[in-house]
Amino acid sequence: MSANDILSMLIEGTGDTLLMVLISTAFGYVIGLPVGIALTVSDTNGIAPNRALYKVLDGVVNVTRSVPFLILLILIQPLTKLIVGKSYGTVATIVPLTLAAAPLVARMVESSLKEVDEGVIEAALSMGAGKGTVIAKVLVPEARISLLIGVTISLGTILGYSAMAGVIGGGGLGDIAIRYGYYRYETKIMIITVVVLVLLMQVLQWIGNLLSKKLDRRRA
Repeated sequence: MSANDILSMLIEGTGDTLLMVLISTAFGYVIGLPVGIALTVSDTNGIAPNRALYKVLDGVVNVTRSVPFLILLILIQPLTKLIVGKSYGTVATIVPLTLAAAPLVARMVESSLKEVDEGVIEAALSMGAGKGTVIAKVLVPEARISLLIGVTISLGTILGYSAMAGVIGGGGLGDIAIRYGYYRYETKIMIITVVVLVLLMQVLQWIGNLLSKKLDRRRA
């Protein structure tokens, strides 16, 4: 392959990888954020304790997080095909990535919300704030920096998962690394792909750190 062909392929692969990571993480938050909030408020020390609900949600999150991503990827291929019409490629990989992101996000959100000072929550409740108001006006705003750090960690984790999806033709940089670096013994392409993945991870981390610092200054 010529240098131009490799560059073109890597640019397309990087775009596909970012597409997969950003969309699946966003969908993961659509599912995981309310679950994380529900886990927080229904826990023993939450503002609306509900042991049965907590046990069910906690069990579901633990089970889904325990399934290795490669196994999940293969296990839900019929579901993926049902949703997007095929079980391989960039768009198809978003489905298992979302299912992998959701329980991770739920646990991150729960951890972040539980860091909020109980005194602040009690003060809001004593002033007559409803539970919904406490969640929207106290819990989430007070935990925003921790939540943002959680987003950064989630993006990094899902980026790693997206590379694994290349094993079954998941698209993106992982697919390039597998097809050319592994099956065709193109070591140069493999190394370049790994470097690009590392750079993407660093950029995402840098953006997350920058935003968290800005939010921290606003709170101060």
